[in-house]
Amino acid sequence: MVGHATETAEEFAETLRAAIRAKGLSLDRIRHRLQMRGAPISITALSYWQSGRRRPERPDSLLALGHLEDVLDLPEGALSQLLGPPRPRGRGRVRPPTPQVQGAGRDNVRLAQLLAGVDTSSDTGLSRVSQQDRVEIGADGGTRRLRSRHTLRADRSGVDRWVLVYDTDAPGNPLPSVGMLRSCRLGRLIADPTSGILVAELLFPKPLRQGETLVLEYELLQDEAPYPALETSHFRRFRLPVREYSLEVRFDSRCLPARCERFSTPDLEQGTEIEVDEWGYAFATSRDFGPGIFGIRWEWVLS
Repeated sequence: MVGHATETAEEFAETLRAAIRAKGLSLDRIRHRLQMRGAPISITALSYWQSGRRRPERPDSLLALGHLEDVLDLPEGALSQLLGPPRPRGRGRVRPPTPQVQGAGRDNVRLAQLLAGVDTSSDTGLSRVSQQDRVEIGADGGTRRLRSRHTLRADRSGVDRWVLVYDTDAPGNPLPSVGMLRSCRLGRLIADPTSGILVAELLFPKPLRQGETLVLEYELLQDEAPYPALETSHFRRFRLPVREYSLEVRFDSRCLPARCERFSTPDLEQGTEIEVDEWGYAFATSRDFGPGIFGIRWEWVLS
């Protein structure tokens, strides 16, 4: 199995190098085109991938492969199918297999289709003053609950809703239920288990006036089997800037990770290690962030 993994890794690097040569693009141009598609990957990471020194393993990197195939005019799956199972990091440390992401390009199309079914006109009229996410990981390593709190300011009068988009990264599994906690009620909800995406309108009590501020809270509950498999990260993708973002992940005491790190754009491959405290919490925050991706990822020790 080790020999097979090495062979597929070398084949991935060779295929990527050949595609880059055939396309005639510099790594900087490729990086720019991926950035424009909302899939930021650093020049360093691209260089490592084509040299074979590293391969895409992070969820964000795997999601970007579909876009990279498009940029290089490769058939869908030409690169992603060459990746074997994730490599273990350290003695006894393993990352669970990452879900297949060959449909990453189609997922973006599907998301656009789902968003067409709700009213997104208020989105650009709201400033993100602060956003807080609290994630609960169960004893089996799967996400059980996500609780979010948003402080929003109206940049124009008449904005009346927040559009929630949630991607389980596990197509086919049950989607979470949506609970309203503060200053909102559920409007249109579109759930597509096949793609693993949920879109919902959270309606404000009344339209906001320009300059008015609203604190919005909701939660997503994973209360139907089969539950998600071992999670290895949680991140939020920001299309617009946020003044302050905080992310808190609470692990069940029966299932603590071996290590945690925070990560963000522009270089998603590089992370900063953070501690899990004695109560099982990992915490990260950022100011004046976005557009981009910010999150926490972790590794498990499996017995």
